[in-house]
Amino acid sequence: MKNRGLNLKALDGSCTVVVGCQWGDEGKGKIVDVLASDVDIIARYQGGANAGHTVHVGDHHVVLHQVPSGVLHADKRCLLGNGVVVDLAQFFGELDGLVRRGVDHNGRIGLSTRAHVVFPYHMALDLAAEAAADRKIGTTGRGIGPAYEAKTGRRGVRVADLLERARGEERIAQGIEWARGQLGRLGADPDLAGTVAEAMTVAARVPEVATDVGDEIARALAADKRVLLEGAQGTALDVDHGTYPFVTSSNTTAGAAAVGAGIGPTMIDSVIGVVKAYTTRVGNGPLPTAFDEAMDERIRELGAEFGATTGRPRRCGWFDAAVVAYAARVNGLTGIAVTKLDVLDTLPEIRIATGYRLRDRGDLPFPAASWELARVEPVYETLPGWQSPTTEVRSLRGLPRNARAYLHRIEELVDTPIAMVSVGTRRSQIIREP
Repeated sequence: MKNRGLNLKALDGSCTVVVGCQWGDEGKGKIVDVLASDVDIIARYQGGANAGHTVHVGDHHVVLHQVPSGVLHADKRCLLGNGVVVDLAQFFGELDGLVRRGVDHNGRIGLSTRAHVVFPYHMALDLAAEAAADRKIGTTGRGIGPAYEAKTGRRGVRVADLLERARGEERIAQGIEWARGQLGRLGADPDLAGTVAEAMTVAARVPEVATDVGDEIARALAADKRVLLEGAQGTALDVDHGTYPFVTSSNTTAGAAAVGAGIGPTMIDSVIGVVKAYTTRVGNGPLPTAFDEAMDERIRELGAEFGATTGRPRRCGWFDAAVVAYAARVNGLTGIAVTKLDVLDTLPEIRIATGYRLRDRGDLPFPAASWELARVEPVYETLPGWQSPTTEVRSLRGLPRNARAYLHRIEELVDTPIAMVSVGTRRSQIIREP
């Protein structure tokens, strides 16, 4: 990066979106946790309990599935927007777990009354559909897809419905009736007898967190407060822009932040894309830059590449500039945060995929068809490694020369400035200053 310093102007503005730019698991939780010290409100705008954001503080690590990553900062308001689908039992269990860890979140958590709720029948549908499918998606089985299907099919149950008991019971009973028909066609017959009563027991806690998230954010911005909008999963898992059908069931890109938080798009000032210094993917679908088996195992162990939600091993590969450049375009990135640079510290050589080729068609952009992406041949550049530890480095100038060159090449290929570099799992292991 020629000692130019990190582009901190990429973080300017009152409202910033943090979005994943690969196949999820990029380290968004840490980046949000680091940036949270500079903002007043952190809000999740999409996804559900299938996402796991890991934050390391002191000697402990916390995996947050639904609560925004900024909750570990004592003075921050943390919100779940209308674009989220929430498993209330797990959500309140997560909040109770934070209390047991000594995290006082009283009065700091808000849940949109417009958010949709995930119930056991959604999870049963998720598992039954995956089991019956000839082509597996690799779903986590958390009921996320069926909950979003119910939302668009106008069969969903929103948080607002649960504020009136009779209305909530009616809507849940209708959902169960519809789900039983679908489950029967899939050859499944789970026990859903106690779902309504169990759901309404959990719903008794909803009034303590229910709020109009969009109104809160708009008022905060009008009062010159700072807001961080946190996405889940990654751009390549977006239901429109990802490797369909091997995607999640919501829009993960920055365009969804305004919709999922309940504000207008002109309120957003900057978009930070989070990328690993290499590439990973969990679940099914193409991964063009995948390592060979030995290298895959090596990087998986060095980077602890196992799913925070499922524990499944992630597939690993070289940095794919084609997918990140695509993510830069569809998200309108103003800056990049590179994570896990330290995982590459011991490698003598490092490769970057600058693009793709497919037989005689020459250079290709990131293709729309997953079957085509599965057949491309990555075009690689090889850079020398730095073979020197970076975990204690806190300035760009302190990085080894070859590490700076690697980051600079990423900037060139993605055409987006780097704003932050993470060199370890802890909050303190971050490079933000020149």
